Amino acid sequence: MAKKPEILHGARKIVYDQEHWRILRELRHAAEEIMLKLTEGGIRCLAYGSLARGDVTEKSDIDILLPDRVSSYRVELLLGKGVRRELIQATPSSVLKGHLFLNHRTTITFPMFKMMSREREFYEWGGTVNIRQIQEGARVPGVDKKLILIQPVEEGHIERGVVGYEGRTARELDVSIEIAKERVRVLTRRDAVGRTGVYLTYQVPEDSTFEAEAKHLIDRDPALRRTVDRRT
Repeated sequence: MAKKPEILHGARKIVYDQEHWRILRELRHAAEEIMLKLTEGGIRCLAYGSLARGDVTEKSDIDILLPDRVSSYRVELLLGKGVRRELIQATPSSVLKGHLFLNHRTTITFPMFKMMSREREFYEWGGTVNIRQIQEGARVPGVDKKLILIQPVEEGHIERGVVGYEGRTARELDVSIEIAKERVRVLTRRDAVGRTGVYLTYQVPEDSTFEAEAKHLIDRDPALRRTVDRRT
């Protein structure tokens, strides 16, 4: 069930207990092991979302982004084929992404063609950390799915509202005001009309590759083909 956007004026402080720190350590340790394999294989990677911000729960996932175009063969050679492989496109004009599910809570995401700056900002909006920051225990600010800005402090984090404060939030995260307005619009609309879903979700067969299936989709979908052509 999607989390409802929250309207928050002012700020509130959340202090983490020992259990929270334990969960964060365990999730980050698991993420570090994966990121080490990727980094040693020459693949740049970022952990994003609550893992980067620190506001994790027992249900939090491990989400890792490969921001550059990379051969899925290289990724699977380093990490294995996982339990599920998907191609995802949020809208007809957005980047086609590969999702490699290593297990029920760990997902590797990578673009099948060039990402635009706005698409990269989507991840910065939620907060991203590289392997060095993971190893150093760094936490970064970012916005959660309730449209609350999470600002890490030593003993936990400070929460501030985003709705009505898009400009301030964009400056805090060093992203464009456009991405802030877009995320508020998308999530508040989703709350009003229900989950809107994604444009395309495609299961990659076990005997095929992400690239082969992406080509198949591009060849048969004019909208996807136009999106690719605009980025080459």
